[in-house]
This record gives sequence, structure tokens and C-alpha cells, in this order.
Amino acid sequence: MRGRQTMFGIIARNIWKGPQVDAGSCNACELEIHAPNNPLHDLERFGLSFVASPRHADVPLVTGPVTTNMREALLRTWEATPDPKWVVALGHCAIDSGLFAGSYAVAGGVEKVLPVDLVIPGRPPTPQEILAGLLGLVEAEARQPSLTGGG
Repeated sequence: MRGRQTMFGIIARNIWKGPQVDAGSCNACELEIHAPNNPLHDLERFGLSFVASPRHADVPLVTGPVTTNMREALLRTWEATPDPKWVVALGHCAIDSGLFAGSYAVAGGVEKVLPVDLVIPGRPPTPQEILAGLLGLVEAEARQPSLTGGG
């Protein structure tokens, strides 16, 4: 029970919102991102939610390898997100370009374009892994109040 009280104390001080940016994925990760919003996982009970605008966000969640066409859009999303901000690379393609590595159309993983604060591996990661990763980032930030994010 003590861990649960600690977690809710952390969440009460941190309402995290994140836009989801598809940088060139196959959409498998996007399907898994929607699952934590359902009543079974209920992402919002932890103070986490997805928003449409990066101007209302703390944590851009990026899926897929960054294609050359999406590189500028991803940078604009990063610039529009207010400080402090953290970036999450979700899925193997976002981490290292996955099976798209070496393609002429791919700039690379998210770290080639933006500073990444959290990686959630998987092809695609399960809803439980996504939720565990995001909650781990919240806990890490709560332990280090001076943390200012990647930018």
C-alpha cells in the first residue's frame, strides 16, 4: 500500500500530457498507444493523457523511424512543446530505425534528431510496457525535481 500511496502522491503533483508523433511508422505502435486509454488500463487515473497540440504537452511520444519528410515536422513539434519537456521513443523503429535502417528515406532513430529521455522497446510494445515506461519517467522526474528535460 505504501508504494501505491507514493505513486499517487507523485502523480498528484504532475499532470503529464503528450502529443503522439508518427515519424514514419507502420502504425503497429499507434494501435498499442490507444490501449492504455481504455478502461482496463485507464492512463488518465495516473495523471497522464494524450493531447492534440504540442503547445499543451510535456512529453512528445514518437513512434517510427524518423523519415526525411517528417524530420522538420518533428523538430517543429519539439520547438512548440513548452519547457520543461521530455521525449519518449516508442518501439524499436523509433529507437534505431528497426527494419527501415539504411533506407534512403530514413534519417534514423529519434535520437538522431532530438534528445531522447526514455526509450520503450518493443515491436510494438504492449500497453503494460508503455504504461510502465511512462510511469517510470514520472517517478524519475519526481525523484529529481531539478531535472529540466532534454531541452
